[in-house]
Amino acid sequence: MATPITCTIREACKASGLGETKLYEAIKNKELSRIKVGRRTLVRYDQLKAWLESKAA
Repeated sequence: MATPITCTIREACKASGLGETKLYEAIKNKELSRIKVGRRTLVRYDQLKAWLESKAA
C-alpha cells in the first residue's frame, strides 16, 4: 500500500498535535501551503513536517 502524500486539516491536527486554528493561521500567513480539491483542504505531509521542524529551530 502506498504512503499518502497529503492529509486533511483534521488529519494534520492529529499528526502534529496542533489545532485547526493554528494550521489555518499558518496557511493564511503563507507559512504552510494548501491544496484545494473541491471543498477539501489538503496539506502535503512533507511540507507539514518541514514547517514543524522550522518552528523547532
